[in-house]
Amino acid sequence: MKSFEEFQTFGKDGFEAYVASSTAVTKGMQAMAQEAADFSRKSFEKSTSAFEKLAGAKSFEKAVEAQQAFAKESYDAMVAQMTKMNELYLSTAKEAFKPFEASLAAFGVKAPK
Repeated sequence: MKSFEEFQTFGKDGFEAYVASSTAVTKGMQAMAQEAADFSRKSFEKSTSAFEKLAGAKSFEKAVEAQQAFAKESYDAMVAQMTKMNELYLSTAKEAFKPFEASLAAFGVKAPK
């Protein structure tokens, strides 16, 4: 009878860990979606502004300068965004794994660093 109660407790703990993990994943995905939407909006605004600068350029040299500045700014923004998204993915994965750490530790499995 005791082993049945232990099995039942183990199942209950596993379900609670699953729910907590799912909640962490949902929150992480929402944060990533919001971040992607914000980046897209900002990128569109910057692209529109760059197009206006290009259209208003008085010479070919000024147009090339504006295009080069836009390309550099866009590249830097994309690298920063990818770094931020990578950090969000990692933090989401860590938060999703936390509820299972205690259960897995009972079987000798250690959390990755």
